[in-house]
Amino acid sequence: NERGNIMNHQRTPTRSALAGLRAVIPTRAMHQGEALRVAELQANRLRQHFDIDCPTLPSDVIFEMPRIAVRVDDELPASGTTHWDGRRWIITLNGSESPLRRRFSLFHEFKHIIDHHARINLYGPDGDRAAGRRAEQAADYFAACALMPKRWVKRLWGEGTQSIPALADSFEVSTAALRFRLDQLGVREPTPRCGEVTSCQRFKVYRPLEVAA
Repeated sequence: NERGNIMNHQRTPTRSALAGLRAVIPTRAMHQGEALRVAELQANRLRQHFDIDCPTLPSDVIFEMPRIAVRVDDELPASGTTHWDGRRWIITLNGSESPLRRRFSLFHEFKHIIDHHARINLYGPDGDRAAGRRAEQAADYFAACALMPKRWVKRLWGEGTQSIPALADSFEVSTAALRFRLDQLGVREPTPRCGEVTSCQRFKVYRPLEVAA
């Protein structure tokens, strides 16, 4: 039972994935469009580092990293949190949410770890609300790109896997998450999913996967 327990990695990569992903970040201030492009590049590099050439990205790629541990808390008031305890990064996930939602939250929180030393250049001053929103948007986008990379989404769709449940199963994501990713990539015509157009548009552009599984 994973609940309340720390899930330790079973083996250590021969090279540092985290250092490689951090090295992608330019050492200068960036606008949000650049920050999102960096997030997508990092997502692709993560897959390359672990030689993942298939639709599904195993969650184990994070468990395998040194100085990162993951735990589950049923009482967590958010989908996920991340903190440094002096020895390692602790990612805590909400145990009351579905496994697919937790899987997305895991990669979202990992992006915060990647960005830790460069968040001012990426998003703006600490404590600034707009900077905080930009950081959350980039973490969502990183998770979307890592779990549902553009190349594989378009390839499977083009090969005829156009059933939403089947395609979601291929990436081990929720059907709601998959629909938003398809809309984001322009693979299909977007379907309105909320009452206010402005809210829908903001959601699809920046927070495509924060939907209950």
